[in-house]
Amino acid sequence: MPDQTDWEAKAANILKAELKRKGVTYAQLVEKLEAIGISEKEVNVRNKLSRGKFSASFMLACLSALQTVTLHLD
Repeated sequence: MPDQTDWEAKAANILKAELKRKGVTYAQLVEKLEAIGISEKEVNVRNKLSRGKFSASFMLACLSALQTVTLHLD
């Protein structure tokens, strides 16, 4: 299995930081995703974020579920 690329790590870190900033746990994120029609299991979300292997659409869905309107990429 290939190592996590810099871009994968950056995407995962951005999403994890947003969860922390909002004070949202993985379980709460799953609930918020379900509220917008996205079905995910907590273990799958946890694995996606730990590996950094997820699609742009998953990241956008998470940011939408978290009601993130501004994202800083630095």
